[in-house]
Amino acid sequence: MHGFTRRQTVAAALAWLDAHISALNSETVPLRAAAGRVLAAKVTSHVDVPGFDRATMDGYALIAECTDGATPYNRMPFTVLGDAMAGSPFTRSVGRGEAVRIMTGAPVPAGCDAVLPAEFVEREAGSEDPASISRELPIAAIGAVSPGKNIGRVGEDIVAGTVVLEAGRALRPQDLGVMSSIGCETATVVRRPHVRLVITGNEVLPAGSRPKGFQITDANGPMLAALAERDGAIVDFPGPIRDDSDVILAALTSDADIIIVSGGSSVGVEDLSPMLVAKHGELAVHGIAMRPSSPTGMGTIGSRLVFLLPGNPVSALCAYDFFAGRAIRALGGRSKEWPYASVRAPLARKISSPIGRLDYARVRIEDGRVEPLAVSGASVLSSTTRADGFVIVGDDSEGFPAGADVDVWLYA
Repeated sequence: MHGFTRRQTVAAALAWLDAHISALNSETVPLRAAAGRVLAAKVTSHVDVPGFDRATMDGYALIAECTDGATPYNRMPFTVLGDAMAGSPFTRSVGRGEAVRIMTGAPVPAGCDAVLPAEFVEREAGSEDPASISRELPIAAIGAVSPGKNIGRVGEDIVAGTVVLEAGRALRPQDLGVMSSIGCETATVVRRPHVRLVITGNEVLPAGSRPKGFQITDANGPMLAALAERDGAIVDFPGPIRDDSDVILAALTSDADIIIVSGGSSVGVEDLSPMLVAKHGELAVHGIAMRPSSPTGMGTIGSRLVFLLPGNPVSALCAYDFFAGRAIRALGGRSKEWPYASVRAPLARKISSPIGRLDYARVRIEDGRVEPLAVSGASVLSSTTRADGFVIVGDDSEGFPAGADVDVWLYA
């Protein structure tokens, strides 16, 4: 075995990757299945919402001017002509001194320009019988309303011709509500990338197994599958496979948009994946000047993007964040950038790093200050559960002194 003769910079690796990723084709799905999906085309409304003037509260539809001066001591009489219910309008026109009892969401009758709230109304004696509500009944207004009060106008929510949602938007539940309100039964969305997850190693037991002897339990599979699904992928992960050229090649050439291999990515005699990618496709990147994750590789086999992530769990997490996750998000129409919030805070202790190498430092935030947990220790996955996030030291920096303000990317 031998070491890497040369490591590419993170910037160079990202440049190669960005030249090979773009959004996949679109597909049409039922609206019910569109939550979280990315719109492939803008959504334009062809209708007004609402499509009619409607009451925004229960009360009485009438002519506002006729309530001028109404108080409990200056009662204004009105004759109730009938009811307007949601989906069941009152079809006659209303004149001065007349009113229609109206429910929230019901169409406002012709001639009316306001809804007088029910609490501003008192019934006259003899008009309390619900069975007689359809007859013309007297009420008294004891409060006034202005024109347009308590009425939702045509197009108040959405005007026909308005672009309500732009392409590239990840659909939220309320977005589906808006689309449904303008009559959309389906959504045109970017196809979700299919990811084949390949965990290699003769010593690796299936996820959830109890470690025994000199064997270890797969931690990377569940972690990487969850990350890829978070970023919008459909993940195929049948479980760990052994270090065998034929078995690994079959996985590398499986039907997927992206192949993510974890384990066997370095330059040892059992590191088969890089040789197989180089033989059957293009191994464009192998070895990156970063810590952890320096054995990371990237390439293609046919139309598939292949990512070779180290087997050490923190290295695998770091390499996924920088490279594989970026590709999954881009293919699915999402932003390539990290889906993490960031905060800026002062360092409690210094972080050192050599020029020419990017470092991924796990940190915790305590009392408003950033406490470094680890820069090395690529196999110590529990350091990421103790951490609130990570700090990136660029390859042009020797690190940060204590007290320096740094950007902390917070684990989601």
